[in-house]
Amino acid sequence: MQQSNLTESPGLYVHVPFCKTKCPYCDFYSTTSRSAVKEWLSAVQKEALLYAKQFADFNTLYLGGGTPTSLSDLELTLLIESLRKHFSFSRDTEVTLEANPDDITHQRLAYFHDLGINRISLGLQSLHDNELKYLGRRNNAKQNQRALQYVRSIPSLNLAVDLIYAFQGQTRTSWLKTLETVLEFHPEHLSCYQLTLEENTPFGRMEREGQIRPLSEDEQSDFFLTTSEFLEASGYIHYEISNFARSPEHLSRHNTKYWRHIPYLGLGPGAHSFQAGIRWWNLKSVELYCQALAGGQTPMAGSESLSQEQLTLESLYLGLRTKDGISARILDGSHQVKHTLGQLQAAGLVELTNGKVMPTLKGFLVADSLPLMLLDLD
Repeated sequence: MQQSNLTESPGLYVHVPFCKTKCPYCDFYSTTSRSAVKEWLSAVQKEALLYAKQFADFNTLYLGGGTPTSLSDLELTLLIESLRKHFSFSRDTEVTLEANPDDITHQRLAYFHDLGINRISLGLQSLHDNELKYLGRRNNAKQNQRALQYVRSIPSLNLAVDLIYAFQGQTRTSWLKTLETVLEFHPEHLSCYQLTLEENTPFGRMEREGQIRPLSEDEQSDFFLTTSEFLEASGYIHYEISNFARSPEHLSRHNTKYWRHIPYLGLGPGAHSFQAGIRWWNLKSVELYCQALAGGQTPMAGSESLSQEQLTLESLYLGLRTKDGISARILDGSHQVKHTLGQLQAAGLVELTNGKVMPTLKGFLVADSLPLMLLDLD
């Protein structure tokens, strides 16, 4: 099997759209019915065939959802074996499985490891029962801690933890307690997401009806700064707005591809793909996705060909959400842009080092505004 460049090799994502229950904040496509699992497995294999010769060796495989661990061991085996049949993977492939804490046991994790999975992304969200209830999670704090113990009992499995913060009813003290407890298990990676009340979710509807409210900008900023300062003081690298790694080797290799315009292929309903400046996405329906592939059709719902200007703008938006920032060469060098860059430096929002424009922690707070400030729009 051919060795591949760790950063430039493409990534493979598979969307497993099945969940036992739906969380009220989640905006990803999923269904609570398992009736189409068999048809979905067959459809994913058919979709894989469409792209079998179009991508170089993958060096990341990310099984996301939905809830991939809602699949049985046999279903997961069939999925992974079919992917290996149709695609080539480098020897050092990062294979991530998103897992719900109450779906896993030590025995299941050992089985996953034997399948070649080497990274478990554990959707804890919190370690407090009242917060988990607010977030509509089916797992409780005891199950979450037990899941952490299970993953750590297999030393060769990397542990990634997903957490949510800055929501109604959560306190700074309870959040720090969650972080402190999680760090006792020495995860290789943490993703800490501020709760977003997405419009097309139950939480979005509840916000519109006045049943819940988002935290104020000042409250959100305080949570964000507290999170970053605590984790960096604990030795973690804050390498992207929501992501922290225990060392440079533990950055999410797969997610980094999205931020750097490295090609990736997404299989499954609602999955997105990107290659050679073209982005495309699949139908957000298990039924329609399966019907299309059963009928010999592509399940693509739409596509766009990005101009150089659009790619540059995306590079700014994505790059300025990461610690590495962007190359100053992609800016147009006009007097206006140079003046704005100087103002951003003086305000402590960016640093300019070795030809790179890098956001500071303060800059992370306004990361979505930085790109437009750095573009000469006249």
